[in-house]
Amino acid sequence: MSENILKNKSLWYGISTGIGAITIIVVFILGAIYGPELRSKFASKKDDDQYGKTQTDNESVTTGVDVSQLAEAVVPSNGVVLPVKWGDLGKQLITKGVIDQKKFLALYNNRIGLSENELKMLNDDNNGNITINSNNAGVILNLLWALGLSNKNPILDSGPMVDKQYGGAENFASTGGWSLSKGDVMNHYSRYTFIKLNNEQQATVERVSQNIFRPCCNNSTYFPDCNHGMAMLGLLEMMASQGISENEMYKIALQVNSYWFPDTYMTLAKYETSQGIDWKNVDPKKMLSATYSSASGYRAVRSKTEPVQQSGGGGCGV
Repeated sequence: MSENILKNKSLWYGISTGIGAITIIVVFILGAIYGPELRSKFASKKDDDQYGKTQTDNESVTTGVDVSQLAEAVVPSNGVVLPVKWGDLGKQLITKGVIDQKKFLALYNNRIGLSENELKMLNDDNNGNITINSNNAGVILNLLWALGLSNKNPILDSGPMVDKQYGGAENFASTGGWSLSKGDVMNHYSRYTFIKLNNEQQATVERVSQNIFRPCCNNSTYFPDCNHGMAMLGLLEMMASQGISENEMYKIALQVNSYWFPDTYMTLAKYETSQGIDWKNVDPKKMLSATYSSASGYRAVRSKTEPVQQSGGGGCGV
């Protein structure tokens, strides 16, 4: 009987082994035929679950955009004439020592020098409208930075810049980073009335400043802890004092931010184009909001489209 059992076990082992081998062969053949398709479907489903979009959706965001046309739309080569007059503000900034003219000139002589118009912005009494373009965006940034830093304003006197949790207004890039003044920079902080605003104008500056962000950090212009924020504050004060409407202020701020951060806003324009919206039709206030223009907001948009990287832009120093 034991011999029969052994024979039956041997027989069963042989049959099961044969079936197993055949099964493996069949699975191998089927895998070769259908495996790539199954893997593709699985990967697609996995991507959908993780990112909330299909591969096709992603492609629509990253293709079909002419970057040169995009650049002309976002940062026009001929520049943009802003509806604000500079007047003698440069001369006043030098007189008060907010700008040490020797330091300022030395800075740019070590680079590409200053144009005739830029020199006039430093020394003349009756400068007209500011024109910003890709060549002078850095100079305009520094001039407005000096203005925003030194012009007397409640935003600087009682806003986040002087919140005790940050250890003092002197500890930020927008203050400690300004190295072109005479003497200690904090001797010039919110000290001079270059631009005087009435209550309504001040309220407008405070309201608008809280809605304008910049992609180098997560703070609004109301917390101007870097040069771009401080310069934008100076520009908002100029616009409010010269009767620019609130809607127009957002439009101008977007134009200026675009020259200061060209790659960022070309990428945002690329994304908006992929959504069927031309840059000329975007809502400036929306584009300047934390959702798009803050560092974290821009990163979120950039994750949905291939960023544009060709134009550069300035950093947070002089």
